[in-house]
Amino acid sequence: MVLKEFTYTVPKIDKGYANQTLYINLSDNIIKIKPVDQKMKETFTGGKGFDLWLMWNGLPKDRIVKWDDPENEICIATGPLGGVTQYPGAGKSIVTSISPMTGIPIDSNVGGYAGPNLKFSGFDAMEIQGKAKKDVYIFIDGDNGLIEIHDASDLPDTAYEITRVLTDRHTQTEGKDMAVVTSGPAAEHAWMGCLNFSWWDMRRNVPRYKQAGRGGIGTVFRNKRIKAIAIKFEKITLELNNPADPDEVKKVGRDHSGEILQLDPKQNRMRVIGTGHLPSIMDEFDLLPTRNFRAGSDPEAVNLFGNVWETIYTDAGKGWDGCWRPCAINCSHCIEGFVPKTGPFKGKNVVVDGPEYETIAGCGSNIGIFNPHYVAELNFYCDAYGIDTISFGTTMGFVMELFEGGYIDEKATGGHKLNWGAAEEALAVLHEMAEGKGFGGQHFGKGVHYLKGYFGDKFNVDCDLMHDIGMEHKGLEYSEYVTKESLAQQGGYGLTLKGPQHDEAWLIFLDQVHNYMPSFEQKAEALHYFPNWRTWFGLNGLCKLPWNDVVPADNAQTKEPAKVPGHVAFYARFFEAMTGKPTKGDDLVKMSEKVYNFQRLFNIRQGKGLRLHDSFIPYRSAGPVTDWEYESRQERYDEQLKESGINIDGMSTTEKNKKLREIREERYRLLTDAAYKRRGWTRNGVPTMEKVKKLGLDWISEVVDIVNKYEGAQPPKDTLPSSEDAWR
Repeated sequence: MVLKEFTYTVPKIDKGYANQTLYINLSDNIIKIKPVDQKMKETFTGGKGFDLWLMWNGLPKDRIVKWDDPENEICIATGPLGGVTQYPGAGKSIVTSISPMTGIPIDSNVGGYAGPNLKFSGFDAMEIQGKAKKDVYIFIDGDNGLIEIHDASDLPDTAYEITRVLTDRHTQTEGKDMAVVTSGPAAEHAWMGCLNFSWWDMRRNVPRYKQAGRGGIGTVFRNKRIKAIAIKFEKITLELNNPADPDEVKKVGRDHSGEILQLDPKQNRMRVIGTGHLPSIMDEFDLLPTRNFRAGSDPEAVNLFGNVWETIYTDAGKGWDGCWRPCAINCSHCIEGFVPKTGPFKGKNVVVDGPEYETIAGCGSNIGIFNPHYVAELNFYCDAYGIDTISFGTTMGFVMELFEGGYIDEKATGGHKLNWGAAEEALAVLHEMAEGKGFGGQHFGKGVHYLKGYFGDKFNVDCDLMHDIGMEHKGLEYSEYVTKESLAQQGGYGLTLKGPQHDEAWLIFLDQVHNYMPSFEQKAEALHYFPNWRTWFGLNGLCKLPWNDVVPADNAQTKEPAKVPGHVAFYARFFEAMTGKPTKGDDLVKMSEKVYNFQRLFNIRQGKGLRLHDSFIPYRSAGPVTDWEYESRQERYDEQLKESGINIDGMSTTEKNKKLREIREERYRLLTDAAYKRRGWTRNGVPTMEKVKKLGLDWISEVVDIVNKYEGAQPPKDTLPSSEDAWR
């Protein structure tokens, strides 16, 4: 049943922009179109920038907006470079909302065809507000200029089934013209709900998925009673984007794609195993999270290495698996004919999308599961049920450590024996999440931050211990890297805008392995440049993997190899060719810095975003919590204490660990000072008025009001370094 129909004229794209956005309010089924002006493009570029600007104006300004308020929005966009058929990784969508996990804007960068289909249907972004009275799905037909809101009571529950039904229902070209966004039944009960974005696998003639996983946007999706968004657009070509210089777009696309095809077999073999190549590398450098991030390697981890996944992935190495049509990296591998051992799909043949590195680590080594079948089954059901594998794995690691240590028992876990490696018990919790029942459906799915309070209040578990080992910050679970030996990555997680997610500042190899940034000033520079640079991809509808997972052959000989300057030059050429705006590498970071600082101020508007909220990272992300952890790497830690001038003769492990903690916590506070100073923020983490004016954000009156209110405020003393010298 069609509840609302809206017709419109599909505009011609101009230099990458449709120059309008789509607004839908599900409370009263209002559909309208909003213009995009030049000021919006100059300030926010596109993608995440447009999403945040729409949310800034759409949410009530007189109060903090909660995730489940009808006024909360879900915004989806690509960018001016999104949907370009000549460029690798140009099929990304960027989704934003107020997160159930953090209470601040969350953004998630995801593959699939939805963003490009949306743009060519005539919209640079869409914002969805309100709550439907019953389950609905939204259908956008970009070929015929039609938008419909449908009753969704006839749709199945799991993501894969929903996508197949809607693809069959609305396609005119055997599914190739369809992109479906959906979540799943567990997102109705958990706060870690993800969104699945489909893409059409032309080799297998089935829809496949990428996930907007972080921060619970799928939970907001289902709270609004949305079952799916289906976007139809038949044929995407370069000409549809109407670039300023189409020949140059083609040329730079050929240059970048050709380099990938030539060098990928010699580097990370993304076309063969994608991010599945990472577990062996992370294990080698003591970075693979094992049993709730206690250690960074394990002898059993060999069962999850890339050579294992290469034998499991279907047709690994044939280069078929691209979530964007022309992407030369083609890293989206899958397992065909997989047969789950549990749950509603038990005994049936299914397709598993992935698993990729974060799932292999989070739902594998981090919970003591080293059987690839169970990792893949957890992956499949998280996707089908609409659950973020990172939050699931990191939360399960926290619960398993408490269970193993005797801090909680089966009374706390609803009868589940959650020892390390208990794969079928972990799956049982996941199935409970989909049903909204038991420990999984009522408690586990709300994540580590919630469980700290639950276990403390109901079962008297020590709160200080849970803070130390509960791997979340700002309410978001850590993604899967052990950061104990990388101060820069501790900042890369703790000083993020949205919580500890590696896509904002992945510095661990540059810092720990290559030692490119030994001083505080160098780490602070990296914590300025890389979050801004990585933000740029989310403004333009691009994937980051073509930037640094395959690099030019001479990259190591460049002045700044960490930045991959040859590829920065590619992206500057690409942006200029599309928009007609003269562009150099430094200009790209300037675009992002506007949006990065704007998002910081948005956090402050939401009652967070100050130094207090960047402080107090879980200590396990900075160093060894337990004596066992210290002793497992005793030679390393003893040497570090000696280098700090500590005489360790006669000291017990407990005493040495306490002293090491004092040193490491102080270093994090000093790093925070240095990073804030480089970013142009006060010691309390507020962008200064000087910075706001330099970035050209002072035309937004509310931005000026927030800075005036908070710029002079001082941070709590216990978040500051003990020495004032670092700031001076």
